[in-house]
Amino acid sequence: MLSLYRIENGEVQIISCPPQGIRKGEYLSIEDTSTEKSLIIQVVEIDYANVPGILEDILRRSSIHKVNGEDYDPLEIKSYIELVKDAKVLRCKIRGALTRGEFTDDISWIPVRSRSRVVGIPDETLLKLINPSRLLPIQIGRTQKKVRVDIDAKAIDGSLNIISGKKGTGKSHLAKTILLGLIDQGGLCLVFDINGEYTKLDYKSSGERNRFQKKMKVLIPGRNFKVDLRYAGLGSILSIMRSVMDTPGTSTWEFRRIWNSLERRDAISIEEIFRSIDNINHEYVREALFRRFQSLVDTGFFCDDPKSNTAFEEIFAEMNMGGAVILNLKDLPSMIRKIVVEFVLSKLSQLLKRNIARAVFLFAEEAHLYLRDTYWEDIVTRMRHLGVFVTFVTNQPETIKQNVFRQSDNIFLFNFTNENDLKAISRASRIDGYTIESITRELPAHHCLMFGKVTRDLPLVVGIGRLDIQTQGETRFFFTPLETTPEGIVDKSTQNNYQTALQLK
Repeated sequence: MLSLYRIENGEVQIISCPPQGIRKGEYLSIEDTSTEKSLIIQVVEIDYANVPGILEDILRRSSIHKVNGEDYDPLEIKSYIELVKDAKVLRCKIRGALTRGEFTDDISWIPVRSRSRVVGIPDETLLKLINPSRLLPIQIGRTQKKVRVDIDAKAIDGSLNIISGKKGTGKSHLAKTILLGLIDQGGLCLVFDINGEYTKLDYKSSGERNRFQKKMKVLIPGRNFKVDLRYAGLGSILSIMRSVMDTPGTSTWEFRRIWNSLERRDAISIEEIFRSIDNINHEYVREALFRRFQSLVDTGFFCDDPKSNTAFEEIFAEMNMGGAVILNLKDLPSMIRKIVVEFVLSKLSQLLKRNIARAVFLFAEEAHLYLRDTYWEDIVTRMRHLGVFVTFVTNQPETIKQNVFRQSDNIFLFNFTNENDLKAISRASRIDGYTIESITRELPAHHCLMFGKVTRDLPLVVGIGRLDIQTQGETRFFFTPLETTPEGIVDKSTQNNYQTALQLK
């Protein structure tokens, strides 16, 4: 039985006696029969009820456990004491209210304790409150009671999303789930893939191609992703030289003069730019530009051959029914990663201004490794209005500025145990820190606490579903499980999508 005990400072305490197996994260309803209203509350902590005499009884029993004899209970109160001993206090937070079946944010009232009853909310009912329309569903997993959970793609559209958790909890798996769901709904996506985790999304775990075969384009800078200088444009080159290469203002001004002069003669090429730089009289400016432009050329990313150019306009045109461009940044030096990302974001802004693409869903894995600080606010504000909707994926939440957290529309949190990580999230998130610290600390692997537009700001614990794709982001181990087969001992590890067999003689 569940009974309302107290409501104090935004916390609701419910007595569960006898215990009913309720878990953290579950929702209850306090129904006030006198007003036809209900408070929706979420369990965030579970404690034993501190009943007077319980400690004394436990100490008495532990001290006489070696005494021989039989229990004599003429009043038959032992079963009652055992029941009270197991009574629990459910500490809950108010999440909303129901008035005649309609969800409302009005929680300025409290129910009459003598006329209230506390009942569990079925997951099916809760999910209908969270996502009543389900116009563009993306299945991401199941509740703790194994009920399917869909989020609406419209809740991701136009939103800033953050996926965070410690290493190995399933962050990238959720990001891939959302990515593939957006593609299914016709979304155009771009991924900054720092570890090469997204390069095989168009393959099943068995190695066969899946339905995303024609909707994935993997670009590797310097190989199948090169940019002609004319296509890059002066604006993108200057942005790279200023932001990534820290070029002085005098040198950038001189480079602009050289570019404009060559452009008027239709003579822009790597050779001509080097020749123009060599003719600069000022020694320091000449050396500064020469070193930086040489570094750009040495990346192998820029060229002056239009036939080798990779045009985003053509790629986006091929993905008018949905798709993803995977920018594989694995194994690239830090400087080249930053140069490539700077160019892509600059070019993306230009294309969106020209309405070449309606909008782009950008997935950024560990963005602090390649995104300069000033771009965080730029992406959240200006580029967001242009149509770049970002999902940050990181295991270091402290690297995300607090103003970015505060402007986020959806947050997906996996397990955290580090106090600094929990405090960084709690200070900036849209729900109370007590809920975050209590629930996320005890989340099992591949379970997350999600809240925001996707849940109508009702925090929900979800187990992320499996994907039939080749995973590239799993940790590679030296010791892997072995299975004995008629052919021999087979290494069951699939981290590199191959198996090793040792024949037994």
